[in-house]
Amino acid sequence: MIESNNTKSSAPLLTRRYLRMVTKDGHSTFQMDGAQGKGLAYLRDAWGILMDMRWRWMMLVFSASFVIHWLVFAVLWYVLAEMNGDLQLDHDSPPDNHTICVKYITSFTAAFSFSLETQLTIGYGTMFPSGDCPSAIALLAIQMVLGLMLEAFITGAFVAKIARPKNRAFSIRFTRSAVVTHTEGKPYLMFQVANTRSSPLTSVQISAILYQEQENGQLHQTSVDFHLDSITSGECPFFTFPLTYYHSITPSSPLAALLQREAAHHFELVIFLSAVQEGTGEMCQRRTSYLPSEIMLYHRFAAVLARSAKGEYQIKMENFDKTIPEFPAVADSKSPKRTAKEIRINGQHADSFQLSETGLTD
Repeated sequence: MIESNNTKSSAPLLTRRYLRMVTKDGHSTFQMDGAQGKGLAYLRDAWGILMDMRWRWMMLVFSASFVIHWLVFAVLWYVLAEMNGDLQLDHDSPPDNHTICVKYITSFTAAFSFSLETQLTIGYGTMFPSGDCPSAIALLAIQMVLGLMLEAFITGAFVAKIARPKNRAFSIRFTRSAVVTHTEGKPYLMFQVANTRSSPLTSVQISAILYQEQENGQLHQTSVDFHLDSITSGECPFFTFPLTYYHSITPSSPLAALLQREAAHHFELVIFLSAVQEGTGEMCQRRTSYLPSEIMLYHRFAAVLARSAKGEYQIKMENFDKTIPEFPAVADSKSPKRTAKEIRINGQHADSFQLSETGLTD
């Protein structure tokens, strides 16, 4: 249960400015207020934060971490040169009794350049540390060790982010709307899901949760079962063409009130799809949600599978989100009633036709 702490407003949770709990692309809209130790929890999970970052922020962190590292050690090299008295000396002809720690560091710009050369291992040329200055050797070792650790961490984060199964899930697409159609006089809630890449997914599983707000401000969660045609195992072994999932709206179904549009603004249907990548064996998940305004009564989906002139299967994705309206009279009866009629002209038989509930048929 999720309980609201806001007692000043009486508006339902699902009818405020942010209408949905889960966006169409699967992101949660809930915000956590007043949590104790939230900042510390983020710091403890620095790796998870990097994985969840958008790429633009990831690039900013990548660039800023190296620049800050170079600047910090540029300051340390400059301070070392100042303490050793190297800044005011002529490095081409130093005194005989003076050991220069780093040759030609005479300004902060030179110190930053030396820090950059050390970190990126592109030196040493004109500027180089002296083996007779223990402080310079110690600082050099510290910078190299910390720099290698930083490079390993950032590189690993980039590789892990690129290889995340979450990126494969972006190729899974749900229909914008769900429909309620009638088959053999029984109502079914249906939605479609497509794999937009040619590489198939395996072990596809679908689960759904219906969130309904109650009068006491709590959200009630109910599991909704969906099945795929006549597959009873609950798992689809092969996902390369669009799949249509069904939920039978029986009197005991949590969606039974949908047909009467009762409490239409009080619920949200969240769909979860889990699948395994065939090439890597990793699990990926995709989510979406449907509000009452996105569930269309007496509609069905347009056909997306067709055959080419060569007999090959084709997937027409332009029809993926298209729906076709159905007449309630057709949906509520197994077969339309037909009445035979006869046309006579000048008393002679001319032709006959049948009058049905949906129109005229030859």
